[in-house]
Amino acid sequence: MRRPCNPVHAGNSRTKGARGRAPAARRDMSENGQIRRRPAPIILAMDFLLDPDHCYPALLARDARFDGQWFVGVTSTGVYCRPICRVRTPRRENCRFFPSAMLAEAARFRPCLKCRPELAPAARPWSTMDAAEVLAREAARWLDECAPEEASLPALAARLGVSERHVRRVFTAVHGVAPLQYLQTRRLLLAKQLLTDTRLPIAEVALAAGFSSLRRFNAAFQEHYRLSPTALRKGGAEAEGARPERAAETTELRLDLRPPLLGTELLRFLAARAVPGVEQVDVAGLSLARSVRLTRAGQPDLLGWVALRLSPDGAERPQVRVSLSPSLWPAIATLMPRLRRWLDLDADPQAIAAALGETLGPAAEGLRLPGSLDRFELAIRAVLGQQVTVAAARTLATRLIARFGEPLPEAADAPPGVTHAFPTPATLAAATVDEIATLGMPGRRAQALIDLARHWPTLAFAQGRGTVEDAIAELAALPGLGPWTAHYMLMRGWSWPDAFLPGDVVLKQCLEQRAGQPLRPRELVAAAEHFAPYRSYAVLQLWREAALRPRKGTTP
Repeated sequence: MRRPCNPVHAGNSRTKGARGRAPAARRDMSENGQIRRRPAPIILAMDFLLDPDHCYPALLARDARFDGQWFVGVTSTGVYCRPICRVRTPRRENCRFFPSAMLAEAARFRPCLKCRPELAPAARPWSTMDAAEVLAREAARWLDECAPEEASLPALAARLGVSERHVRRVFTAVHGVAPLQYLQTRRLLLAKQLLTDTRLPIAEVALAAGFSSLRRFNAAFQEHYRLSPTALRKGGAEAEGARPERAAETTELRLDLRPPLLGTELLRFLAARAVPGVEQVDVAGLSLARSVRLTRAGQPDLLGWVALRLSPDGAERPQVRVSLSPSLWPAIATLMPRLRRWLDLDADPQAIAAALGETLGPAAEGLRLPGSLDRFELAIRAVLGQQVTVAAARTLATRLIARFGEPLPEAADAPPGVTHAFPTPATLAAATVDEIATLGMPGRRAQALIDLARHWPTLAFAQGRGTVEDAIAELAALPGLGPWTAHYMLMRGWSWPDAFLPGDVVLKQCLEQRAGQPLRPRELVAAAEHFAPYRSYAVLQLWREAALRPRKGTTP
């Protein structure tokens, strides 16, 4: 399966003509009637522009496969759009194609009110990255998920263990904008989404998006988008075709993704592993809800819940609708990227299907890799699931939560079936072997849980830092954790798309059945290499196929 177009960089040329120039400076009238000149574009060298020969045909077709992969800035309007925008297609000579919204805004384009670039799925490259790209990706992920009060260049440099100058240089070389400029764009786009989708007061929107004051928020919004937050909220409602007063009543957030979406399969996977009290999954109703714990440095944990509704399978433009408990709205900047990773909403179904080939690809198109909102919870449940069935692991997790979990406050008004938050690392680290073993597991398994909890604050897997190989080696070195468990943790906890679980009995049986003969360990690895760099999706698809026929062993 080959894509009809593949956007590539236009090269390192610094064209001085219309094709390589940012939108011309434009004069605007200030509030007191004076003429003011629009600031010059920050980006002068257009090394990051994409080739219009590849992008413009996809724009004409409004090809959803490229949604989030790039954005188009229109020089005649000063607006940038997603490839799927339904407005009249601009003339080719007026289009500038950017690989990210940050670059489009750095070139002084403002986001479209109709297609809403803040809703576009993100591009998540994993393979063929050198050390600089790994560092830049890790920096961007930290900026995406850290608490607003923690976000700063010194804190980022300290997190990565490098100098501020080095992180700024590497980040700019990979992403095209400086770290703080990237963060500013993220905050403004989140604020734009909250203004459009929720009824939160503007002051609360400013704080939730990461601005320290309403004054700074209004100034940044006016400077970048050339209209006030109030005007954008009104204009956004009109662009959506709804009355402003009706748009302000909604309490749901909208998350977009690239089609297709096999939402039913995603929910079936989560339902089979759902733990009563923490999660509630309704496959038929295409909905799920669960408790959430957000840890904040130097502050009490935030407890609440999240509820989601998925579009039906086969929807032309699938979406996910999100409802939150009131306690979590102030932390929406931290929670939003975790929600997207939990349901794998930034996946590229076409690329995945192409990598899986003709045998697995067609059936797996739209398959999502279930992630996790809480890496510690995932890690503990992975250890509980070692050498037992899915049902037995779920029973052990239910007992663990009943014994060590924290009840949600009554004021949270959680959905039915969501009553507790998963235990913290400190809680399990302080438990004794006997207290955990009495839940129905061997003493060595109980000790492994305690050791994992005690090591948790320093683990690279917990902090999301470093390379996959280093994180796996660190996890596998812990008592009671083997290579299979370490790979499984990375596959779901880091949303690693290229994991293949060593020693998995079901995968071995499936690959041997396809090969028509027994396979040695080295031959199994070679067979799995055909699915790189999306072997995690091959794992999910092979588990699906194995579940539909009589087999020996159990699916993890």
